[in-house]
Amino acid sequence: MTGKQPDVACMVRGRPRIARRGCQTRMKPHDEQTSPDPQLEGAPSRMAVAGHPLHPMTVTFPIAFLLAALPADLAFLLLDDAFWARVSLWLLGVGTFSGIAAGLIGTVELLWVQGIRRRITSWSHFVLAVMLLSVAFANWMLRLPDPVVAIYPWGVYLSALGALLTALAGWLGGKLVFHHQIGIWDENELDPKTPGQPPPTAPVRLRKH
Repeated sequence: MTGKQPDVACMVRGRPRIARRGCQTRMKPHDEQTSPDPQLEGAPSRMAVAGHPLHPMTVTFPIAFLLAALPADLAFLLLDDAFWARVSLWLLGVGTFSGIAAGLIGTVELLWVQGIRRRITSWSHFVLAVMLLSVAFANWMLRLPDPVVAIYPWGVYLSALGALLTALAGWLGGKLVFHHQIGIWDENELDPKTPGQPPPTAPVRLRKH
């Protein structure tokens, strides 16, 4: 294999056609025929500590707390134990405020890094996260006066909606990491001057298998 390919106009059944009647087997460099795919370039995280992105680390806590609120509500309905109503109240409160903290980190990175800002998936993830935090905050406020009375029916409905939004936002977040390579860099491209840190401007290019 060489770095040149014959012109498509002079190809017959996948083989070069003999030049005749003005048809010339013109060779093009391989670099001229392919252009870099922007989707193959990732974006390093700017909000990171020792090379570890902060948003993926902090977002795991609100995901766990907000998802656990629905099972706690169902446990209260099945067991009729006020303990589970109080558990759900605390899960929603801690999940909401830890989610706000993780969301602020993600918002700063969204607005700061052009490689993240230019993707539709990033904005879809952002919108779903805002909806999730709004529902979680409303659910928590609804229960503050009386955690037991507020569970049925609206508390359970809001917890179920929050669980659905958490799953959708988490799915898009995973797509940003594994498909778009957001916050991921190659160890071979680390900056030798600052060990453990990515270079300030070098994007990550996916490897085709």
